[in-house]
Amino acid sequence: MNKELIIRSSSGAVDFALLKEGRLIELHKESSDNNIAVGDIYLAKVRKALSGLNAAFVNVGYEKDGFLHYHDLGPQIKTLLKFVKKASSPKFKDYTFKNFNFEEDIDKDGVITDVLNPNQSVLVQVVKEPISSKGPRLSSELSLAGRYIVLVPFSDRVSISQKIEDKEEKNRLKRLVKSIKPKGFSVIIRTVAEGKKVADIDKDLQNLLNRWQSMCKKIQRVQPPNKVLGELNKASSMLRDLFNDSFTSIVVDDESLYSQIKDYVGEISPEKESIVSHYNSKVPVYEKYNVERQIKTSFGETVTMKKGAYLVIEHTEAMHVIDVNSGNRSNKAKNQADTALEVNLISATEIARQLRLRDMGGIIVVDFIDMINAEHRKKLYDHLRAEMSDDRAKHKILPPSKFGLIQITRQRVRPELAIKTREKNPNRDGEVEAPIVIINKINTDLQKIIAKGYKKVTLTAHPFVAAYLVKGTPSMRTKWFLDFKKWIKIQPRDAHQYLEYHFVDKDGNPIKY
Repeated sequence: MNKELIIRSSSGAVDFALLKEGRLIELHKESSDNNIAVGDIYLAKVRKALSGLNAAFVNVGYEKDGFLHYHDLGPQIKTLLKFVKKASSPKFKDYTFKNFNFEEDIDKDGVITDVLNPNQSVLVQVVKEPISSKGPRLSSELSLAGRYIVLVPFSDRVSISQKIEDKEEKNRLKRLVKSIKPKGFSVIIRTVAEGKKVADIDKDLQNLLNRWQSMCKKIQRVQPPNKVLGELNKASSMLRDLFNDSFTSIVVDDESLYSQIKDYVGEISPEKESIVSHYNSKVPVYEKYNVERQIKTSFGETVTMKKGAYLVIEHTEAMHVIDVNSGNRSNKAKNQADTALEVNLISATEIARQLRLRDMGGIIVVDFIDMINAEHRKKLYDHLRAEMSDDRAKHKILPPSKFGLIQITRQRVRPELAIKTREKNPNRDGEVEAPIVIINKINTDLQKIIAKGYKKVTLTAHPFVAAYLVKGTPSMRTKWFLDFKKWIKIQPRDAHQYLEYHFVDKDGNPIKY
């Protein structure tokens, strides 16, 4: 499995495209005006606490107050409030917990007005970015993520990633971390720590403790609301969370950003430093690695797939709805049940990709093609779970209902990524699909026509589109010949609208499909 990270820098933002075997699976943007992000820690001020909601609205300096529920306070909230009060004093210098007395844990079924008061200062961490008209979702259970471990203050436990399955390795890591863990901090051991030496983990721990101390020193110098600890930049945080031996290339088109990333990779994985390269060419980096085309063809309401199948993705206020369609394709399988299973498996793979790519969250309902066979339904369910196993967002998948629906809940921590695939129509008012999307539709329609057994097929299109289809080596028409063993005649038509096209048979009659 080869993974590539393509990074494009512009004046106002940095874009990150994660490719798996050349196929786009994640797309992220770090904008210069994005002043609030998941993982940021703020010294905030309680605006008001509402017993009816059992939550508080907290001012973190954003236009909308953050939402802090009682269950997100954490059991040690009284200890945290006590620490914030002491850390605000210039005389306070000891930011470890060697001589610090912890308060008792709060009741898990308590009321927020018994814990927080208006105008009170509190440390909070962003767990969900502002979405639509809502402010950020906050938590007072602070955590500092490193490469191999996560440091959690005001607690005293050691836990380990469930993805590490080897019992001996689990026990080794627990013993190792317990021997170096400072008092008053919990440590969560991450999956990438598997097989690592004590020196690597200890170095990671010391870096996190240094970040904690820097944050505490800042508390003395600022007035709430104010950010006291920012998450790493997007490139570093992505590499920290995603980087492993499967990465074969990291390409950056900005020289200063290239130097930063090369240094960071050299720090976390010296043997992989050579895979970081600086891209310097007149051809834009997203064009070179086929990212731009994949963006255009992946973010529309209709998503086409191989063998003529396609998805229709719609977003309502309450949920996302995905409809699976087989298209008018040839039935190469032995029977209808096998065809339905084949299309559903292809669709499940694409759906798992789409959820990550668009960062869709909340409730997602998928209407797969009906399957009577219980074994086929189980196979689809297992396949979808396997395809989503790499998804970092927390999610839950329910088995197919008797109506053939699969329901998914997926953690929403950022606004959904929405990219326009429609452009201004050059011939009239309104918008049309982008040209590259139309080319994709032509491909899909042609598959349906070939499946119907037509001997000779002619495509009529606007001269611009016709020219695109016959240019290059190999051209799109040559690729069709290799795929379908049939030569498609292409005729330019000046009378056609810019993105209008038609298929006709040998007698010039329109082909219905």
